[in-house]
Formats: sequence, structure tokens, C-alpha cells
Amino acid sequence: MKPLLGLAFAGLALAASAQSPPAPLIPLAAAPAASVPATPQQNVSASARRLYERSKGQLLQIRTLLKTQDSQASVGSGFVVSDDGHVVTNYHVISQFALEPDSYRLRYATTEGEGGALELLDFDARRDLALLRAVDDGKGGGLKGRGALQFRPQSQPLAKGERIYSMGNPHDVAFAVVEGNYNGLVERSFDPLIYYAGGINPGMSGGPVLDEDGRVVGVNVSTLLFAQQVSFLVPGEFAESLVKRSMTAKPIRTAAWARLRDQLTRYQDELVTRFLAAPWESANNSHYRLPVPRQDFMRCWGNSTAADTKGLDFERSQCRMDHALFVSGNLQTGWLDMSHEAYDGTKLGALRFSRQYSGSFRNERLGNADKARTAPYCKEQFVDRDGLPLRAVVCLRAYRKLEGLHDLSVLVTTVDSSTEGALGRFDARGVSFDNALKLAAHYLGGFAWTNTSKAK
Repeated sequence: MKPLLGLAFAGLALAASAQSPPAPLIPLAAAPAASVPATPQQNVSASARRLYERSKGQLLQIRTLLKTQDSQASVGSGFVVSDDGHVVTNYHVISQFALEPDSYRLRYATTEGEGGALELLDFDARRDLALLRAVDDGKGGGLKGRGALQFRPQSQPLAKGERIYSMGNPHDVAFAVVEGNYNGLVERSFDPLIYYAGGINPGMSGGPVLDEDGRVVGVNVSTLLFAQQVSFLVPGEFAESLVKRSMTAKPIRTAAWARLRDQLTRYQDELVTRFLAAPWESANNSHYRLPVPRQDFMRCWGNSTAADTKGLDFERSQCRMDHALFVSGNLQTGWLDMSHEAYDGTKLGALRFSRQYSGSFRNERLGNADKARTAPYCKEQFVDRDGLPLRAVVCLRAYRKLEGLHDLSVLVTTVDSSTEGALGRFDARGVSFDNALKLAAHYLGGFAWTNTSKAK
């Protein structure tokens, strides 16, 4: 099955080792003076200048450096949240240090060009947040006494359309402030994400987003690929909670794989529980009942062949979660994806239909062994679903450094007719063995005849 293009999110950290050559700068054409309303533009610019000047003392660039070469491995942004030098940023900004502290170290840079060392106190991979603290390593004076940004109280929610201001250091060019609008929470997201109508770029990850009073309402985290002015923020309440519970935590000095595994294990338990509790919806196929999830936190697309086609007729659907959890630069996890295709090969005849139908099943890729996961281990068997015969393949790939977590893939094809059939696939990333079995059984249970009179 060829997957449909869904929403693709990109984290906003800037990895120096993976940078492509910079694109040529294309200046924007200046609009005629008469077409630009002077007063509103001045008011907006004044607000941005005021907020930047007020908060620039708490705005930071966060750098991950290779210890051996002292060269920059990645850069993001952050902000000071206490008089003792506590700093909030994204987990994905500091993930290299969190997982390989013997190879990397963390430093900050202020808007005045000063710098110093950072230590990691805690992180929340589910919300993509981390709490750091400045330390005096003899090369910098720390961040004590610089003041702290305050969080906007949850009792004062923003209204859609309110002006908010994102700050950070995009593409390691310079510190910047970007004006945009609050547009509520992303629909059909498993965890709350703020939809921010503003252009934020790599390097701004972990930077603060402020309201008109200079209070933190969110943290820069991701943007939508192939889109304009569509960005996403972690709600400030989650950053505030991390600060409150971990300000006195001891620094993390060893590889944090076990801590990360525990967080991902709790997350997948909640995700699977909620998914299994929702009944399947109908695909409206005339022959088969095919499993389609409720779109509470998944998004579905579909298409079909034109009415006048002379070959294989099909109906195709794909549903997936838009958001994944960042583990490292080469691994994301914590999402569900499923698709199906229903075929009618009456116009082709049994032989030609069989060739195309079998070929579609063989073309499914299940992955190979890599640095993060083992090769898939698969079991195949035929299953009877109330008289509907199914060929099912269930595969698991184990995570090498996240013990107890697996990637699940389930392939299903009906084998009841010589000229009709349905092919389905279900994928779950980062689930326990027990939850993988539950998900596989739940998915297979979604297949049946549309009605019992169709049974052959």
C-alpha cells in the first residue's frame, strides 16, 4: 500500500552535523507605502520591541558540544525560570547529552554574548521539555540574579486570535522575536499542542512564547512541513509543572535511557488504553467490515479509483496520529498508524486479480535491523473471523536500549474470493509486549463480513 501524505511535524532544534548548505537569501519585495496601514504596524512593532527588551535577559541559546572536538553538535533556545539559574528548553534540544553524557556537554549563550555551562536536572520526553541549571565552571558566572520569566496562570486562558510573541535564535543567526497569533489547541492531538500562527524556524526550539504582559504561554517545539505560518507550542502549564517538581532534583550525570524508557512505558500504557476503549467505526464497504478508528486523536484520509476505470477498482484509507515522541536524532516513537485497501477485480478476472493482489501484500516493508531496533520477528497464520478467512502476519521489533518496548506491525488480507479482497496494515511504535498482543487482537477483531448473508 502506498501511504497517503499526512501531517508531518519537524522539531525545531538545529543539528549542526546534519545541516545542508544554506539556501540563498531571497529578499521580500517591498509593498507600496500607501498599501501598508502605518498605525497598526507601528503598534505591533512597539509591542514586540518592548517585550524583547524586557525579556532578553532571560533568553538563551542552548548549545550541545562534542567534548572531544569542542565543536557544536546542535543548537536550540531556552529561557531562565528562576533566580537560581534554572532553564527550560525542549528535550530534543538536549537529547544527545541526555543519552550520551560522556560524549557531549551543554552550554548556554546570552543575548549579550556571555556563556556558561549547564547541567540537566530532569526531562519530560512526552511533552518534549527539559529542565537545566546553570553552573559556574570557571568560564562563566552563571545565571543567578538575571531574573526569571513568569508563567501565565491557567486561570487566564488565551482567546483565539490574541497576539503572542515567540523568541529564540533561528538557524544560529541571531536572537529574534516573531509575532503571531494564538489559535487554540490542535484538534485530534493526543496531548495538547498550541496552534501558533507565526513563522518559527530551526534553532528556536525551547524558546519562550510570551503574551502581551511578558508571561510565558508556551514553548516553541515544532512546525508543519510544507506549510506557512503553521507552528506548534507546548502549553506553558507543562513547563511550569516540570519546573515545580524538579527544581531541587539532583543532576543527571549518566545516560538516561532507563528514565526515558519509564516515561515512554507510562505513555504507551495510556495511549493503548484509550485506543482500545474506542469502538471501531464503519468503512462503508459493501463486502467487508474493515477497522477504522474514531478520529479522537487520529486523522484519516481516503481515495478510490475513478468510476470509469477499466482495471482494478479499489478504495483506500489511511489513519494516523500526527504527533510522535522524539527519542533521538534517528528515532521517533509513540504513535499509531493504520490503513486498508479494498479491491474489486471483477473486470480483471481471477488470474490477473490474484497477481496484483498478491503483489500488493508482498510489497509491504517491515523494516530491517538498525542501531535502535532489532530486525522484525514475524509469525504468520490463517485466522477465522466469524467465517471470514484471513491471512495474518504479526511482527515485532525490539528496541535495543529501551528494554520492554517494541514496534508492532500487523498485516491482514482476506482470502475468501477469487476477484475481491481487502488488505489492512496496523503499526504501533513503542509498545510493551502485552500491549502489542492486545492491539493485534483488537485490530484482527475489526475484520468481518458486512453482514452474515455475505459469508461464503
